[in-house]
Amino acid sequence: MLRYRGVKQALDAVSRLDAFPKVKEEFVQPTRVGGTLSLISRVVILFLIYHEVSYYLDSRLVFTFVPDTDLQSKLKVHIDLTVAMPCKSIGADILDSTNQNVFSFGILQEEDTWFELCPSQRVHFDYMQHHNSYLRNEYHSIAEILYKSDHAVVYSMPERVIIPAKPHDACRIHGVLTLNKVAGNFHITVGKTIHFSRGHIHLNSIFANTQTNFSHRINRFSFGDHTAGIIHPLEGDEKLFDNGQVMMQYFIEVVPTDVRTFYSHSKTYQYTVRENLQLIDLDKGMQGVAGLYFKYDMSALRVLVRQDRDSIAQFIVRLSSIIAGIVVISGLLSKCMHLVGDVCCKRRHEPLILNGASGKGSSTDEVY
Repeated sequence: MLRYRGVKQALDAVSRLDAFPKVKEEFVQPTRVGGTLSLISRVVILFLIYHEVSYYLDSRLVFTFVPDTDLQSKLKVHIDLTVAMPCKSIGADILDSTNQNVFSFGILQEEDTWFELCPSQRVHFDYMQHHNSYLRNEYHSIAEILYKSDHAVVYSMPERVIIPAKPHDACRIHGVLTLNKVAGNFHITVGKTIHFSRGHIHLNSIFANTQTNFSHRINRFSFGDHTAGIIHPLEGDEKLFDNGQVMMQYFIEVVPTDVRTFYSHSKTYQYTVRENLQLIDLDKGMQGVAGLYFKYDMSALRVLVRQDRDSIAQFIVRLSSIIAGIVVISGLLSKCMHLVGDVCCKRRHEPLILNGASGKGSSTDEVY
């Protein structure tokens, strides 16, 4: 009567089903060529495995464009700029295409200051200007690095250290507004405004004799939340004008952007901008109101930025093929080198036959 041996007997049965042929150790003769190739193949396998794992852990960005159907959400805009005129002489206002006064969603603060920066602020602003200019020019080559860095670039102007003795000659306008997701116009002109239910009126005639200077410095101008990979072109921009009667227009196209990484998902906005500078000369019949105009419009397309990588099954298949390929190639090289070695050794040990004639007969000498 047979006794059941449990798991051990089952494992022995499985081991006897091995379909891979094996050569017993007593029939294997180690050689220097085989040992050298084995060592080289293992080093190559480790090197390729390291790079394959690094490639798998790294990711690629996939950009797609879809129609923007989210029309009910709000548009958040961050504004921080300085105009070279006192706050009492200028007014900031913003209207959208529905003629609604969007200051009901937020208020911009006006703060009297000096247009000339102190040394520490100038160093900071010059660095910001150079840094943002570099990112704009090299964006297409470093976009993936920026998106994967998980670091949003936010510039914060340091506090003024040196207080000038002269009166304030500039106005800092800053704040956060939550706007409707439609086209609008944010502008800064001479004089204040009076708002009505269907629009507003600029009181420019009261300030007709005011000397104007719309030189300005933009420290922050962005839409949506700050997200890694998003560059705001207007930040770090500085314009100096000798003529006060200028109309500086910025035409902005806002593009909704969804950034989805392995660990986060954020909805933000990026934008492109075009500039137009127009000098107002009333003597030549040119019409217009001097000031700064930021005219923005929404794009009909939404950009989806998705971080992607190969699946774990693809990673295992690639890794297995690399290891198997190196092993097979090293085996073929070993056989070829042994075959060449055997042929060379065989020719070296073959006898050399010299044929010669002596008289009528012939003789054959074997030289070893």
